[in-house]
Amino acid sequence: MTTPARLGIFALTLAVPPATASCQPVESAGAPAAVRPGIEVLLSDSLDLVRGRRVGLITNHTGRDRAGVPSIDLLADHPEVELVALYSPEHGIRGSAEAGVRVSDSVDGRTGLPIHSLYGDTRSPTDEMLEGIEVLLFDIQDVGARYYTYLSTMALAMEAAGARGIPFVVLDRPNPIGGDPVQGNVLDPEYSTFVGLYPIPMRHGLTAGEFARMAVGEFGVRVELSVAVADGWRRTMPFGDTGIPWVAPSPNMPSVESALHYPGTCLFEGTPISVGRGTDRAFQQVGAPWLDSGRLVARLQALDVPGVRFVPVSFAPENPGDGKFAGSEVAGVRLETDGPAYDPTLAALALLVEIKAMSGDRWSWRAGHFDRLAGTDALRNALDAGVSYRELAQGWGDGLEEYVGRRAAYLLYQ
Repeated sequence: MTTPARLGIFALTLAVPPATASCQPVESAGAPAAVRPGIEVLLSDSLDLVRGRRVGLITNHTGRDRAGVPSIDLLADHPEVELVALYSPEHGIRGSAEAGVRVSDSVDGRTGLPIHSLYGDTRSPTDEMLEGIEVLLFDIQDVGARYYTYLSTMALAMEAAGARGIPFVVLDRPNPIGGDPVQGNVLDPEYSTFVGLYPIPMRHGLTAGEFARMAVGEFGVRVELSVAVADGWRRTMPFGDTGIPWVAPSPNMPSVESALHYPGTCLFEGTPISVGRGTDRAFQQVGAPWLDSGRLVARLQALDVPGVRFVPVSFAPENPGDGKFAGSEVAGVRLETDGPAYDPTLAALALLVEIKAMSGDRWSWRAGHFDRLAGTDALRNALDAGVSYRELAQGWGDGLEEYVGRRAAYLLYQ
């Protein structure tokens, strides 16, 4: 594990085993007033990675410096950088498309550069898309949950770049929900999909750069990899202390608070229950018109779920991307954190058990999607068998200790 106080560019190549790879930091000039995202580190400290090369950039509206200038513009306007192509993930280059909606190829209005969609006809860059590219960059804000597809986009692009001998550079950003907590179940490799490629937990505790290093070291991705670190970030640093403005990375991720609950409440996407899409508290609340909020809260409180308060709430989704209960009054609960013991995945187990029991014949599964999110069919089968919250919670952490041990070699921050 490498944990220097000040970080720059870390290279991980296949010529050296990952645990002993050469990871020499490029020292920053002067102490930063706040966290510098990877795009700033690249352009101020490590321009040699892109100077004189034709550059491709995988990004969206979250790729920007602390002043809010898009990475696209920073690179396109730099006299020593030749930016020639852009690539967009799920939700599109501006982050406005709803979850699961295909994104089309387009052209950037300001620079005139082609935007190749990695969430349309293909999710991996093709030969045509990568023609002439000499280095491929990734600059997108992740949210720290296994299901969020931006890291899958990155991993597939890394594979494509590696197969063509193109170096790959991650312009790193903080994990907004922290780098220390690791929670939830570990994905069964048989359930590897775009919403969970590798056997990692629901709340994985990695930055994009650390995930990329682990993909090379543990999961068989072969590419020449460098990481421009988020200079000054610490694993326990609240996102609000970084100095980096929060930009909603997708239409229903309005705040860091929503991101914190997302590793748990996202499971309800595979059920008939609303996760608050179409409200300003998406993933902070769940509900359905047939539920009794007060009764549900009483049942949840009896379970003594650590670190969380369940608050009765009603809400009316407006144009929800998932189509659930548009314009209808929904009864449910809002989750409020109550101390460092909070585990959003444990809270979700309690919610699943009690809401399913209260829903009766109104309950149904979107079984394929739920199992993809859960990374297994075992959770759905257990819930159908009537397993209690306490029984589910008892074996919930299986595999986390091994994962944490494997993860250690790829961490870049204190």
